[in-house]
Amino acid sequence: MFEIIEVFSNWCKQKIGLHVDEVVAPLFKQGEVWWCSIGMNAGGELYGKGDRFQRPVLVLKKFSRTTFLGLPLTQQEKTGTYFVETNLGGVRRWIILSQARTLDARRLIEPIGRLRTETINGILSQFIKVISS
Repeated sequence: MFEIIEVFSNWCKQKIGLHVDEVVAPLFKQGEVWWCSIGMNAGGELYGKGDRFQRPVLVLKKFSRTTFLGLPLTQQEKTGTYFVETNLGGVRRWIILSQARTLDARRLIEPIGRLRTETINGILSQFIKVISS
């Protein structure tokens, strides 16, 4: 139990830094995949790993200069309606449609790559099917 409390405590310190430090939101575009500090989350929510609680996230929809709808990625092979396989820089990854969330650009750490427009359109189409069913 103490271990999980320590992990959440470390995440809280990281998140406070995102809010109070002079973190400048990087420029980003739809279709890009970034390392993103998504945090330590509750229950079945996907969480980040490492000191920065990070994981790859696809910028599915940019709402403003500072906010976007992000979809996390995993390298663990997944099947089913909630997953879309893609290839990014020669690495197979699965986009997790069921874990979409609005994120602030201050969470973005560094870009990994960009998906092709046709790929983004396919992901968006599948995402719309998932949320409308």
